[in-house]
Amino acid sequence: MKKAIFTLPLVACMVFFTACKSEKKNDTTAKEAATATEITAEAVKYKINADQSTIDWKGSKPTGTHTGTIAIESGVITTKGGVIESGNFLIDMNSITVTDLKSGEGKEDLEAHLKGTVEGKEDHFFNVAEHPTAYFEITGNEVKNGITTLSGNLTIKGIKKNVSFPVSHTEQGSNITLTSESFTIDRTQWNVNYGSKSVFDNLGDKFVNDEIELVITVKGSKA
Repeated sequence: MKKAIFTLPLVACMVFFTACKSEKKNDTTAKEAATATEITAEAVKYKINADQSTIDWKGSKPTGTHTGTIAIESGVITTKGGVIESGNFLIDMNSITVTDLKSGEGKEDLEAHLKGTVEGKEDHFFNVAEHPTAYFEITGNEVKNGITTLSGNLTIKGIKKNVSFPVSHTEQGSNITLTSESFTIDRTQWNVNYGSKSVFDNLGDKFVNDEIELVITVKGSKA
C-alpha cells in the first residue's frame, strides 16, 4: 500500500524531475547490478578531467521544469581498438547546482532541499551528509546499427542499479570525450521518493515526476 501525504510545502514543487513523457528520450529501466568490466593490458587509459566533466539534469512537475548540473569528481575510462572497454567515475553530490533560477529567487532553497541540508528534510532527496558521492562503473557495451549503448552500475544513496544509455566518444591525440544522449532514470529505484505519485497517495497536482533526465559529458587525458 502506498504511503499517504496530505500536505506538501511549496518547496516540494522545486525538485529533481524530468520533462513530460512526450519529450523524454531513452527511458532506462534499472536492473540488478552487474559485474564491472576489467582493464586489460592492451587498453588505453584516460584519467578524467574533473573541470571539464559534468552531468546535466532536468526535472519537471505539472507546472514547469528545472535544470541543473552535478560535478564529476574523478575517474578513468579505458578503450581498446577504438571501443570503450571499462571505466568508472565518482560523482560529487555536494555539487548539485540549479541553473534555471537566479540567486535570491529560489535557487539556494532548491539546492538545499535537493542536498538535504534543510533540517527535518535531510532524506527527502539525496542526503549529502550521509551520501556525499554517487558512483558509476561500466559493466559492458553493445554496438548495434552504429549506436553504442553503454551499461553500468549507478550507485546513489548506497543503492546500486544497472542502467544502459546511448553514448558516443572521440579520441584525439592524448584526449578522449565521451557524451551520452539524453536518457532518463526513475529516481524511486534509488529510494529518492519525495513527492512521488508511485509511492504516496493523495498528492493531487502537488507531485513531482519520478523520472530524471540526464546527459553525461566526460573528458579525459591519457594517464
